[in-house]
Amino acid sequence: MGALEVRDIKDMLKKTGELYGDRPAYKYKTDVPGEFRTISHKEVRDMVDNLGTALVSLLELKGKRIAVIGENRYEWEVSYFSIVAGTGIVVPLDKALPENELKSLIRRSEVEAIFYSRAYEETLKGLAKDGTVALKHLICFDADDHEDGIYSFKELIEKGKELRESGDNSFVNAEVDPDVMSIMLFTSGTTSQSKAVALSQKNICANLFAMKDIVYDIDCNDTFLSVLPVHHVFECSAGFMLAMYLGACTAFSTGLRHIVDDLRDFQVSFLVCVPALYELMYKGILGNLKKAGKLEPVMQLVEAHKNDTMEQKAAIFKDIHAIFGGHVKLFISGAAALDINVERGFRNFGINFIQGYGLTEASPVVCANRTQGKDENKHVYGSIGKVVINGEAKIDDPDEDGLGELLFRGPNVMLEYYGNEEDTKKTIDADGWLHTGDLCTIDDEGYIFIKGRKKSVIVLKNGKNIFPEEMEALVNKIEGVTESMVYPLPNKDAVDENDIKIGVEVVYNKDIMKEMYDTEDEEKILEIVTAKVKEINKSMPLYKSIRDVKITQVPLIKTTTGKIKRYEELSKLV
Repeated sequence: MGALEVRDIKDMLKKTGELYGDRPAYKYKTDVPGEFRTISHKEVRDMVDNLGTALVSLLELKGKRIAVIGENRYEWEVSYFSIVAGTGIVVPLDKALPENELKSLIRRSEVEAIFYSRAYEETLKGLAKDGTVALKHLICFDADDHEDGIYSFKELIEKGKELRESGDNSFVNAEVDPDVMSIMLFTSGTTSQSKAVALSQKNICANLFAMKDIVYDIDCNDTFLSVLPVHHVFECSAGFMLAMYLGACTAFSTGLRHIVDDLRDFQVSFLVCVPALYELMYKGILGNLKKAGKLEPVMQLVEAHKNDTMEQKAAIFKDIHAIFGGHVKLFISGAAALDINVERGFRNFGINFIQGYGLTEASPVVCANRTQGKDENKHVYGSIGKVVINGEAKIDDPDEDGLGELLFRGPNVMLEYYGNEEDTKKTIDADGWLHTGDLCTIDDEGYIFIKGRKKSVIVLKNGKNIFPEEMEALVNKIEGVTESMVYPLPNKDAVDENDIKIGVEVVYNKDIMKEMYDTEDEEKILEIVTAKVKEINKSMPLYKSIRDVKITQVPLIKTTTGKIKRYEELSKLV
């Protein structure tokens, strides 16, 4: 079946509800071991209509901004749909935000109501009494009844049902304008204060249409696993929204430590995740093979069958597929740089693994390294793939190597940074090109290769560019290193006082260091890591050499999708 064309999210819910109403939409584990709860697509749409009716008629929130915050759960997603499909503007908030930032975003977004999990209740109750915010209504996912001025998610669905049964069609018949702001998303702010990205339903629906071309063989028979924070546009669009669009089922993960168990228990066939988790999964496979004394023969088998089809590889390595439940059809990695060895490793085992790329300002998918049809030879390792079918990409002012900033244009590009005309004009030029801020090349076949962030590139006095992400990938391969950050330092030994040298902060795993090198002494570990970094230096041009090494066991400061907050981390070091 080809991609379904939909005008807006309300139209999508209606059309896909008619197609897949009886199929499971959500699945989650109950408190009883081995017992699952399943909710059908029809039940979801009934809940959306009932809840939306209550929001419009009971709480008088038509045209208002409404926030959603909490862990990944079906109530979060139903709330999101009840807002955008006929009520007002949804503001998804990061559940990991510290209290002061959460309060700041609620003020900036001017939300008048918020859906939330119980953990946020005290903060939100205090904020609702604060005269500096517009917040009027608190709606708790976990409450059974109206209490202490707080509404219950379940209660509003019941009241909305009663209103509909009495003839209230204010929400069901509401018209949705697909061209205006319907979603206000805050960027993760790795280099500056978060910006409010204004997305329309046209933006989202155009991206859903494009994603169907990428995941051509994923359909209503598949099960997605919801792992990444659902407020993030990557999980929001390529996860829960895509699952609803395809009539698939979304299973909710029970936690990062249980991903492999969840893949197996829910019989998951499709996963959208970040590189860090895939790398842990892959290292886990290799570690278990090594402990069992099977690593060398398995790697020999991989080499002998490297030219086989994915189907043939899957049959040969069926025991590895069984680790994940034996149903996986596609793993997609995005939101950060991926180790090419992990990409190659999964595909060598016959697990279809592709890398995608996007950003909040593009709703989010810009390109993906997918296999077209059955032609598996189209997969290009290390590439973030080709631009989506309804978009176009080009390199701005490329150098002699074809390297320059990636520009993108398409119907999924945001409307603006809300209330920030200056930054909007810097990001979207007069011809509609979105300046991504990423430095890339594009080969003759249209495959895009990302080198690093324009803002994080280190420019030496001789004009040479150093991409921290490229060097961090090499440092991270050192046994016992969990992550690293490459950064510039003043070079006091240089003739020019403005010259710089390259330093690296390395986060190490104490247990692995003990196992590998039989030491827990920090000075000795620093010596070991420094020696390994010097080996890396030998493989690179002299100007890229890392001259200063710091070690720590404290994880780097990151966004909820795993991107290093370089400006914050650097402030700790220099």
